[in-house]
Formats: sequence, structure tokens, C-alpha cells
Amino acid sequence: MKRSSSLDSLLNLLLPLALILGLVLLLNLSGGQPSVGATATASPPESGLKLLIGYLESGAEIAAALVIGVSVIQAFIRYIRQLFIQKQHIDATEKIRFQLGRGLALGLEFTVASDILRTAIAPTRQDILNLGAIVLLRTLLNYFLEREIRQGEQSSPVDEVPNRGA
Repeated sequence: MKRSSSLDSLLNLLLPLALILGLVLLLNLSGGQPSVGATATASPPESGLKLLIGYLESGAEIAAALVIGVSVIQAFIRYIRQLFIQKQHIDATEKIRFQLGRGLALGLEFTVASDILRTAIAPTRQDILNLGAIVLLRTLLNYFLEREIRQGEQSSPVDEVPNRGA
């Protein structure tokens, strides 16, 4: 039991550190190098594929914006309702924070998907390095967000209401 908790604390320290070091390394590798792209024109099937991926990328960006926007609006409405209508409870505010955090984490996942789609066809070395840096940064943000949600839920048990599609 004691060994497991010390291993968990070590992992909680090393994982973010490794992600940060990876991000710094990727940014140093990509800094100052000119991007060398293909100068040949794209074939018709490749152009069609690029168009399709462009639509998918835009769809993922729109989905991310909608998920984050709806999460923020829902959290604000819940907070105002809790502030003025119901008695103030710290547990209710924490529950609102956790729900907002989940929405933000889902929005981050959609933005990562959009970035991956952006580099799906004929990426240059620079595109791949940029994607790696972006994915590492967003993964780091998502890791800390999920960890805070998990720790908050464990430290203050909130009566969970079944999630009805929100």
C-alpha cells in the first residue's frame, strides 16, 4: 500500500515533467528552421482529400468551440441559479467547477483532433514538430485539469446526479 502511493506520487511528478521537457525539446527542434514543403501541384484525388479533411478539421474546431461555449454557459447559469435561488453550498460550487472542467477537457480533445487532421496529408517535418508541440501542450493542460477534477472529487464527495446527456 505504501509502495503504491509512493509510486503514484513519483508518477504524478515525472509525467508532467516529461511532457514539459518534451515540449521544450520540440520547440527547440522546430525553432528557426525553414519549412520545406512540396513544390509540385497536388493530384485531383489529393485535392479532394485535402478538401474533405479541411471540412473535417473545421467541424472539429466548431465542435470544440461549441462544447467549451456550452460548458461555460451552463456553468454560469448553474452558478447564478445557485447564488441567487438556492442557499450557497461549497459542494455545489465544486460540482459546477468539476462539470466545467469536464467540458473544457472534452473541448481540448476536439482541438487535438483538429490539429491532427490539419497535418494528415503530406505533412512536412515542421508540420509534424508543430503538431507534436501542440499535442504535448494540450495533453499537459488536459492532464492537470483531469488530475484536479479527480483530486477534488476524491477530497470532497459531492452527491452525483446522473448525467442526462449534458
